[in-house]
Amino acid sequence: MNPIDASQTQIDHALTSAVEAYSVYRHTAPSVRLKLLSTIAQLIEQSRAQLVAAAASESHLTETRLNNELNRTIFQLETYGAASQKGYCLEASLDHDPSAQPAKPDIRKILIALGPVVVFGSSNFPFAYSTAGGDTASALAAGCPVVVKAHPAHPETSALMAKCVTDAVAICGLPAGVFQHVFGASFEVGKWLVQHPYTAAVGFTGSFSGGKQLVDWAAARRNPIPVFAEMGSLNPVFLLPEKLNLSHTEIANQLVNSFTLGVGQFCTKPGFIIGIKDLAWDSFLNELSALTSSISPAPLLHNGIASSFEKNTELILQQPGIRVLARGSAPSKPGEGSPVIVQVNAADWLSNSLLQEENFGPFTMVIQCNDAIEILAVAKHLEGQLTGTIFATEQELMENRALVSMLEIRCGRLIFNGVPTGVEVCKSMQHGGPFPATSDARFGAVGEDAIRRFLRPIAYQNWPDALLPLPLQTKNPLAIPRFINGVLQPQ
Repeated sequence: MNPIDASQTQIDHALTSAVEAYSVYRHTAPSVRLKLLSTIAQLIEQSRAQLVAAAASESHLTETRLNNELNRTIFQLETYGAASQKGYCLEASLDHDPSAQPAKPDIRKILIALGPVVVFGSSNFPFAYSTAGGDTASALAAGCPVVVKAHPAHPETSALMAKCVTDAVAICGLPAGVFQHVFGASFEVGKWLVQHPYTAAVGFTGSFSGGKQLVDWAAARRNPIPVFAEMGSLNPVFLLPEKLNLSHTEIANQLVNSFTLGVGQFCTKPGFIIGIKDLAWDSFLNELSALTSSISPAPLLHNGIASSFEKNTELILQQPGIRVLARGSAPSKPGEGSPVIVQVNAADWLSNSLLQEENFGPFTMVIQCNDAIEILAVAKHLEGQLTGTIFATEQELMENRALVSMLEIRCGRLIFNGVPTGVEVCKSMQHGGPFPATSDARFGAVGEDAIRRFLRPIAYQNWPDALLPLPLQTKNPLAIPRFINGVLQPQ
């Protein structure tokens, strides 16, 4: 499939349709949004075979991986629809005490939809973070129309998925502008979408350079808008000596499986492994090297990623102090990626900012420290991350509160004795982190709290009860949880 880039006129039409639909869709009851998201999920399930076949041909991903990802996509749609129905994301709050002296105003607050949201499809998740993925699902759950720009790497998959969404919109009797789908490989299409006056917010999962460009375009508007960009991460893993001495073989297996999962094309791939040189560390590195050397190459998502991986790896290998610890079997075909582990001393890593840049693919860097002081120096030097992991005994964790504290202010999720890959879709998940991991660390892109990205607060003071939005009316006709004079009432 060779789609033609959308013209500026077509983009204007899409955003105009979206803003017209917004005036209707933002007033829909949560039950209507639940029905829409559930219908999308049903139509995706009915189209499973066709979707998986298209994505497999466009992405080099296996059918098993794609079926699992499609299951996740359906679960996200159903979960975000249910969250909309439950009403927690509205954060309804009523403050009124008629007996107060002097008299106080009656103030009621709720979160309302921002407006049309532009979503950029992701290359490494053709289902879960693309056309009907988490950004689209959470925006629709919030009451925002969505305009999706298909990722150029999987246009047919995106078009098939878009049909499921547009059909669901029609089945539910909603305005067609609730969901729009456009193609565009050029920078101009992205810029037109972000800077269109009707665009209210942007959702993006991808590279730092791509996400930062969207942030800059949004900031340059006459009225700047929020961009919720998830831009990748190095996801440092710290190995403390006592735990490593007890479990170096198990930890090596976990980390190799994690950094090579999906040929290293996950945003939560462990890109740094940090520890202190001693006998257990040396044994761990031997295990790590042996496991990595036995892994065969596999196709990367597309030739662009393969080319970047090769170029970035060679650039890193040219840096002072870098040595190859292990490589997998050499690629036999163009577009394949073979796992690579390099090692560097902490002092060399600290003096070279290039070594903090993500290398997307099956690559990880071992940072060898001389002592706990260097461990803390590495942690302090880290930029914002999606995750941070510590392998330690509980006693070691208690004794290394300084390390934990440094990671708390640099990461969105802290993992104890586990790996960062595998992002559970649940309310407590935080998939976001300080810049440059994301453009706004206050929010995450996974779990029902992702809906909050596309909402803003509005308060009503001394408003006639019958004219208030339903969630704020005194009788609570939607039976949602609300704060009443600062106290949470279940319904």
